Amino acid sequence: MLNNKLSSIKLLLTDCDGVLTDGGVYYGPSGEELKQFDIRDGMGVERLLNLANVTTGIITGELSSSVTKRAEKLKITELHLGVKDKPAVFKEILTRLNLQPEEVAYIGDDTNDLEVMKMAGFSACPADAISFIKETADVVSEAKGGKGCFREIAEMIIAAHQGTKTVYRPQGTITLNSGVKIGSGEPCYIIAEIGINHNGSLEIAKKLIDEAVAAKANAVKFQKRTPEICVPKDQWEIMRDTPWGRISYIDYKRKTEFGIVEYATIDQYCKKVGIDWFVSTWDVEAVDFMEQFDTPIYKLASASLTDFQLIKRILLTGKPLMLSTGMSTIKEIDDAVNLVWSFDQHYPLFIAHSTSAYPCKPEELNLKMIHTLSAKFPGVPIGYSGHETGLATTVAAVAMGAAFVERHFTLDRAMWGSDHAASVEPQGFQRMVRDIHDVEAATGDGIKKVYESELGPMKRLRVNISEEYKEAAPAKSKV
Repeated sequence: MLNNKLSSIKLLLTDCDGVLTDGGVYYGPSGEELKQFDIRDGMGVERLLNLANVTTGIITGELSSSVTKRAEKLKITELHLGVKDKPAVFKEILTRLNLQPEEVAYIGDDTNDLEVMKMAGFSACPADAISFIKETADVVSEAKGGKGCFREIAEMIIAAHQGTKTVYRPQGTITLNSGVKIGSGEPCYIIAEIGINHNGSLEIAKKLIDEAVAAKANAVKFQKRTPEICVPKDQWEIMRDTPWGRISYIDYKRKTEFGIVEYATIDQYCKKVGIDWFVSTWDVEAVDFMEQFDTPIYKLASASLTDFQLIKRILLTGKPLMLSTGMSTIKEIDDAVNLVWSFDQHYPLFIAHSTSAYPCKPEELNLKMIHTLSAKFPGVPIGYSGHETGLATTVAAVAMGAAFVERHFTLDRAMWGSDHAASVEPQGFQRMVRDIHDVEAATGDGIKKVYESELGPMKRLRVNISEEYKEAAPAKSKV
């Protein structure tokens, strides 16, 4: 009976304070009232729409500007603030959207939600709702308000809807929030991996971005770590010669790590010059940091393929995930992909074949793995992350079907730093991009045809010409 109710839902309405927030009061620097939201609940809004075609609306007595901003970010257009009469607003929504009460669910937590909960086809409340609200609700969440309650109810609705639908895998093409498409039938998406080749300098980073744009790359990529988490404690005090003098390894890692000021500048600069940018995140805190920016992809480095805690944190963002598979067994790749699909069978996923040697010998590149991964994960865009010194093998990866490629990028391979030697310089990157697009153009569609440019030679050289071409054929001269 409950599942039938849930599978009929087309709109999920919710109170804000006490459901989407924890009910606390926070103040900004100017004394404005703010609200604290849980990222899991935000992901619930996206998943409801993407997986069950169920939209979300907010009916609240709140007037906080942070509620408006949150709704805007989540693309919630059914937003009603400062409401005194919730039942009246509920009825207006039903009339305007031509919905029946049984097609609408409502999550509330307090007295002013009671009447609407009775009117809705399905009602729910958080674990910390007042007692008589719990008695009214069809379902009481195990989570508290602002602590995942909305997400829990959203997943129940999604599960009920999917019970009547065919489960499917991704269908070959993923559209990024920048509007670029990656996958079957699309041009190769070319990533200039800056990584830490900026050597801690924002100016070098900008020069690298400029050169990537000049080379017609689609994106630049950086790396984001929290040094105190990623560097083993026993290596912190190891001394190292660096451009900043002889310093400890942990201080060296801090020097090469960009913070909010640098990435805010990079964000604005990439928007200005018209190129995508994103990062490989190496720890959970790095993902939390990067959520301040609206980047199109999260990349998971090969070293992190078995870090399930990190993968789960990225999945909560809802952004496309690019898994790199160097230093990994097929089972480890399977385990990571299964984790993603157990979270969401529709999750936008990319898989990059890679060999984690810097630089990598040609005989260890194993480019046929592109075919292996394509056959194993049909519908998932498969790409290539290369660490070799030449360019031909990366171009070959595209000829073998790579939907995207990534190569480390530097201004000068002789620069100080660990990744420069296995990187491509600007002129080389330009040649690589040109050759990739030439290979794509040359691949064609596999359908045999006679091109316009062949008609002249055909009429000059061929003894017997097919009927369809005879009319235009000139008479052969007699010798």
